[in-house]
Parts: sequence; C-alpha cells; structure tokens
Amino acid sequence: MKNMQKLAKAKQYTTQQGVVLIEALIAILIFSMGILALVGLQAAMIKSTSDNKYRTDASFIAQERIGRMWADPNNLANYQGVTDISAVLPNGTRTVAVAARGLVTVTVTWQVPNGDLHNYSTQAFIGAL
Repeated sequence: MKNMQKLAKAKQYTTQQGVVLIEALIAILIFSMGILALVGLQAAMIKSTSDNKYRTDASFIAQERIGRMWADPNNLANYQGVTDISAVLPNGTRTVAVAARGLVTVTVTWQVPNGDLHNYSTQAFIGAL
C-alpha cells in the first residue's frame, strides 16, 4: 500500500515539473512584447516631433520674409522669386509672389529624405505707405 501511495505521489510530481519554467517564459514573452510596443511608440513620437519642427521652421521663414516686405513696401518686386533654403529645411525652397494691390503669397516647401513633399503657404496684404 505504501508503494502505491509513493508511486501516485511520484506521478503527481512528474506532471508538475517544468510548469514554473513555462510560466516564466510566457511572462518574459509578454514583457518583451510590451517593450517592443513602447519602442515603436517612441519612434512614432520622434518622427512627429521632427515633422512639427520643420513645420514651425517653415512658418517662421515665411513670416520673416513678410516682415521684411512690410518694412520695405516700396520694393515688393525685389522680393519675388524662388530662394533655396536647404540650409534650414531639407530640400527647402521659398517662393514669393506679389499680385495686384500688394497681395503677397509666400510658400515654403521642403521634403525630408524618403518622405512626402510638404508646404506651408501664407498671404498678406502689403501696401506702400
């Protein structure tokens, strides 16, 4: 009878061996998936931050040009044309167009490597004093 009890106990122990190891491996797998998700989120945030920086720089460049034109309204024609601003924005250009009655349109375009073409455009009425 004692041998039967020992045999039953031995069978019970052998069926439970390795369960803790499997539980630990599953926990490590779940933890690793969470870390990978956080890394992906961080990459998306960095891309969004750089896109916003370029958009802010483009807005500043356009407003700076309009400010210079407001300071010199008698020479608006001298500001027309396309200017390379690659030093500030990647593959960047600034286009200034002056229409009738002092309507000025400033368009800034840029394109990050392997990215889409972006542009920022603003208009202002600038008249001679």
